[in-house]
Amino acid sequence: MTTLAAPAKLTLSLRITGVRADGYHLIDAEMVSLDLADTLEIEPGHGVVIEGGGGIDPADNLITRALALVERDARVAVVKRIPPGAGLGGGSADAAAILRWAGYSDTQGAAQLGADVPFCLVGGRARVQGIGESVQPLEHISRTLTLLTPPFGCSTPAVYNRWDVMGGPEGSNGNDLEPAALEVEPRLDDYRQSLEQATGQRARLAGSGSTWFVEGAHPGEGRLVVRTVPAQPQPG
Repeated sequence: MTTLAAPAKLTLSLRITGVRADGYHLIDAEMVSLDLADTLEIEPGHGVVIEGGGGIDPADNLITRALALVERDARVAVVKRIPPGAGLGGGSADAAAILRWAGYSDTQGAAQLGADVPFCLVGGRARVQGIGESVQPLEHISRTLTLLTPPFGCSTPAVYNRWDVMGGPEGSNGNDLEPAALEVEPRLDDYRQSLEQATGQRARLAGSGSTWFVEGAHPGEGRLVVRTVPAQPQPG
């Protein structure tokens, strides 16, 4: 049996620099890996078993698609710790762990699975551009952050669509998607205010949401203190 860690990703900043003819948005973002991680256990066999991943189809998910991409078969048992729909790349992290296990390192190919998979494949700290396929590693900086994830997710396509409808606003806090996410899911504002009142900082939305974060350690009800981690070594 092989045990893999699948670290969450956090988007520290996100600018939208354009929209392609096919509707895909071009981004310029800084992303980091966190010590919050799913665990994958791989052994001979077939099928995906997910613990703590309510709503995830074990027959069709990013793990099964990653296995198909690398033309491998295995039985994969997943313990989910990264909340789904939170903007923390849980499914992408799991897929990237499978790609690393298979010795696959092509970020262009990884982008077929989703925009966050290339970064999760590289990991650490990086500047991410294009539709996510361009990943430029940056020097690791140790940071401590506090997350607040609401008990609901945000639909990434819905947030991008609303951003388009709104005329492409620039976010005032380092994330261009923040104004659109607040329109798609107005309940987000309550959680932002809660985190800001508890920490005395201005909270920032992680990607398209729904997680808010601030710098530093501020433990408390519903809040999770995390740390950035370097890129994981590639197999071989």
